[in-house]
Amino acid sequence: MLFDTSIRRELARSFGASLVVLMTIVLTLGLVRTVGAAAQGRVSAQDVLLLLGFSGISQLAPLLALSMFIAVVHTLGRVWRDSEMVIWNSAGLPLQRFMRPVARMSWLVCLAVAALVLFVTPWMNRQAAEVMLRYAERSDLSRVTPGVFQLSRDGRSVFFIERDRDDTQEVPASARSVFIHTQNADRETLTTAMSGRLVAQADGRYLALTQGHRLDRQVDSAQSSQASFAHALVRIGDAANTSRADVTPKTMTTWDLLQWFSPEAQGELAWRMGLALASANLLVLGVVLSVSNPRKPSQWGVLFALLSFIVYFNLINLSQSWVQSQRMPLWTGVLGLHGGVALLAWTMLWWRSQAMGWRLAGLLRINRTGSPAAIAQGSKP
Repeated sequence: MLFDTSIRRELARSFGASLVVLMTIVLTLGLVRTVGAAAQGRVSAQDVLLLLGFSGISQLAPLLALSMFIAVVHTLGRVWRDSEMVIWNSAGLPLQRFMRPVARMSWLVCLAVAALVLFVTPWMNRQAAEVMLRYAERSDLSRVTPGVFQLSRDGRSVFFIERDRDDTQEVPASARSVFIHTQNADRETLTTAMSGRLVAQADGRYLALTQGHRLDRQVDSAQSSQASFAHALVRIGDAANTSRADVTPKTMTTWDLLQWFSPEAQGELAWRMGLALASANLLVLGVVLSVSNPRKPSQWGVLFALLSFIVYFNLINLSQSWVQSQRMPLWTGVLGLHGGVALLAWTMLWWRSQAMGWRLAGLLRINRTGSPAAIAQGSKP
């Protein structure tokens, strides 16, 4: 009982530290990527934190599996380096016995990984896609930040507005000091107005301008014309589209994927089921890869464990690609890869345990009969 408690306490401490470090790295990279997308006008600046949260939760499943794997390798590796493993083996505890505290500590983590990758992550991907779609479907003027020049979605127009002081809405329904520069293949148009407001009609969205000027110039002939207007309508976008985000395998629920027999759906199923199974296989691999020589302490075990995780994770992505390209069926890719890894891990665990038992039996036999030198001298004629 004391043995299980001490191992689980060390596993929990190492797991928490690894998860915090990995989450910090992932959230930092996600923040940089999301802020860059907001600066380029692909997402709203007000949705940066929301999208960062969606991205962080979507990446939580592989981070949990990796954190638990690192915790097992680091904790049991320390037991080997401090020569505690020799004491436990001398007390009759084989290497397989360490699977019990590891399993009792990590079964909730494996369950969380399966729940995240099968149910939570698709919903998060769906919500993130809808947030980006809602921003993309807003009119060009509503995407403009007051006081900043903004390029339209088609790249033909540049907008500049100042929000009306009395307008407190997120999307500026009215604006003052409107500037619009539009360039087509054969004509360039510059429009300025004292004020404007958004008008939604059946055929599209318009900007109703008041007290403005318009300058048209032909690109090929350099001819230009000017006009002043009291009121004018400028079309700035199509009619509002209320459709939802496009359905992709990453945004579909697991139940829908099971009912959809396309190669893309089968590949996504292979990835989700593979990550859930990999979280259990990594525990056995972690126990095996933690074995080290206490007389030569080093950190190569942790580095080799990270390399093993990278190879395993890439094999999961490769199996997804092969299932999508119909090079192999779904169940062959899932059971072949993860069943093979499980068989390899348990075989290595058995071999390590047998090797430790043979070495321990040899030491006990030497202690009973004397030193190896004495045995050698006694065997001489």
